[in-house]
Amino acid sequence: MNPRDLFEIAGRSAVVTGATGALGRTASLALARMGAKLTLAAGTASALDAVAEEVRATGADATTVALRPDSPENTDAIAQAAVDAHGGIDILISASGTNLPNPIGDMPVEDWDEVMDANVRGSWLICKSVGRHMLAQDSGGKVVLISSVRGRHGSPFGYSSYCPSKAAIDGLTRSLALEWGSSKINVNAIGPTVFRSKLTAWMFDEEKTGGNVPALKRIPLGRLGEPEDLVGVLLYLVSPASDFCTGQVIYVDGGYTAG
Repeated sequence: MNPRDLFEIAGRSAVVTGATGALGRTASLALARMGAKLTLAAGTASALDAVAEEVRATGADATTVALRPDSPENTDAIAQAAVDAHGGIDILISASGTNLPNPIGDMPVEDWDEVMDANVRGSWLICKSVGRHMLAQDSGGKVVLISSVRGRHGSPFGYSSYCPSKAAIDGLTRSLALEWGSSKINVNAIGPTVFRSKLTAWMFDEEKTGGNVPALKRIPLGRLGEPEDLVGVLLYLVSPASDFCTGQVIYVDGGYTAG
């Protein structure tokens, strides 16, 4: 076997939720350039259309569903759109989520609910809807959830909703890996540290931070992450290269969790 064949995903049907976020967009473009057929889901239609145009510019097929994975009806609709457009679902990237940092004494219960719903409930729902199709088609599949180093390490910066939500993703990853393993469905998670996005852009601005970013002091490689840093691990987890890897949280964190 040519080792390059281990990463072959051309023609595979992939669903990406949170497709307009930094990770979702990067994942969508990477999969498109590898020849996958995309079903892109996000809540803002105009932003979703922009990402879809970028995907189509690579020559890939892209279907859009302007829905968030926040209800069984929505996740069923996202999954069915992929099946209708591409005949099945081989890959799921659950990249939809949020964070509303606040000290616990000041955090409204509604903010806790919003973070848990977006990060945990949404991931569970899209896994439920997509998993139903993967199990029925009897050809296996690849599921990639998005965890964080904060699922393993706490934070003093008002993350009392975010950290538990990502720890729950770690538990969901392991549980589904065990539940679906006999059906050849691999379930793994990527655990990033701070990556560049709209929410974290200020951390990359030297004028605003003066280089004083607490997380940076814990990263042995000496820099914060770029969305493109996740592509290599992502392609491993969605391709035949990872056929014997399941139930794992793979940290892409510049060494943050090593210490």
